[in-house]
Amino acid sequence: MPVSQSCLSIKRGDSFSRTIYFNDEDDANIDITGWEIRFTVKAKIDDPDSAAVISKIITVFSDPTAGIAEIELTPTDTNQAIGNYVYDVQCKTSAGEVYTILEGIITITKDVTQLS
Repeated sequence: MPVSQSCLSIKRGDSFSRTIYFNDEDDANIDITGWEIRFTVKAKIDDPDSAAVISKIITVFSDPTAGIAEIELTPTDTNQAIGNYVYDVQCKTSAGEVYTILEGIITITKDVTQLS
């Protein structure tokens, strides 16, 4: 699977959701039943995973046979210091293969309204 790059901007303390679609080279859906998706955000790429500011392991998918998964962040997840972070999305297939499918920079920006 090729690695895509995407920069994201999230308001501090906001909910965030991103849908990921898994398709093969012929654009057919890939069944992701039994897969594990990891979403990791760090201050620096060389930080250990234990120092991640956001870390999600997703094993329940919105439509696994159609290759559709959701990454959902809570306001607690995104309540981070204002700034730029590195992130990636890795998947582990039911056969144990590991692929990085998405990476980039996440910018946490200041929010005007600060609901609690």
